[in-house]
Amino acid sequence: MSRPPETATQAVALNYDQDDGAPRVVAKGRGLLADEIIARARAAGVFVHESPELVSLLMQVDMDARIPPELYIAVAELLAWLYHLEQGKGTA
Repeated sequence: MSRPPETATQAVALNYDQDDGAPRVVAKGRGLLADEIIARARAAGVFVHESPELVSLLMQVDMDARIPPELYIAVAELLAWLYHLEQGKGTA
């Protein structure tokens, strides 16, 4: 039995290169594709952050496009938090 589309898992993967100026959407999907994105991220040791509101907004961004300026603050706060975690200064 499959989940209705409105409750299916959604996932968006971002890549950030300091020389690029803003993070880019490098993968996104719903349902089984989202599950695969999440599984591959975890298998690679990439932190998976769960924020349905942010994912919903990022799902609207085209593949390989930079995130829009309206999302800079939210994504910057997430990246700063992840950097803090990676430096061993906090917990998940």
